[in-house]
Amino acid sequence: MNQPSEQGILAHYAPESVYLLGGGRAILLQLAMPGVGHGVAQHSNFASNPLGRLNGTLTYIYALSNGTDEQRAKVRAIVHAAHAPVRAPAAKDGSHPAYSARDPKLQLWVAATLYDSAMIIQQAVFPALDDDTAEELYRDYARLGTELGMPAHLWPATRADFAVYWAEASARLEVDARVRQVAHELLVAKHAPLWIRLVMPLARFVSIGLLPHDVRTMYGFNFSERLQRRLEWVLRCARMAVRVLPRAIRHLPMRYYLKRLDGR
Repeated sequence: MNQPSEQGILAHYAPESVYLLGGGRAILLQLAMPGVGHGVAQHSNFASNPLGRLNGTLTYIYALSNGTDEQRAKVRAIVHAAHAPVRAPAAKDGSHPAYSARDPKLQLWVAATLYDSAMIIQQAVFPALDDDTAEELYRDYARLGTELGMPAHLWPATRADFAVYWAEASARLEVDARVRQVAHELLVAKHAPLWIRLVMPLARFVSIGLLPHDVRTMYGFNFSERLQRRLEWVLRCARMAVRVLPRAIRHLPMRYYLKRLDGR
């Protein structure tokens, strides 16, 4: 029987399903980086498989944080194979920039959005972390980039350094009509199973509400003060759920995705 590989502090936090509330935010932020957004637009099909990127991301996170050595190796192989064809030079007509899924700087941005979105939920739902724990968890998140091939030195050394990087990277975000269409296909999930379409209004609402204001504006989303109060109510419900639900239920998504990775 495969044994879980030795993991860091991320293994304690990643299984909490409440972090899924930040998944849509992370993907929308990833798409807003032109090299990522156009790579996804050209090589993914959100219209027919709206949850493909989210499923892949969750499988990747759970395998790296709590999987066995075999599961980690398998998910790395899957991700690298999926990324191999995602590259193109800049379009002569200016319709898209050059991009490659193996670009370390884009890998850094993807990992950064996962960390930042998780911390938004962490701060909204859980008790505050002490500085030492917060730094250790931050350093562990680097794995989400280095396992893709990102050189470890690209991950900012401390949370303070990350804040500087985040501000600089956020200034390069841009959402054009093609990326806006991809985001719409993701959030509508027209061809998803019925149960997905039933929960999508809540997922769309939370994803939009958690976005930074300027990115929300780039996508053309509106979010009033009334909607902000409703979002705060949703997060209060999430805090209560974390307190009352047993760990077995809170960790169900992780177990599902790891079994799915194994073909079970």
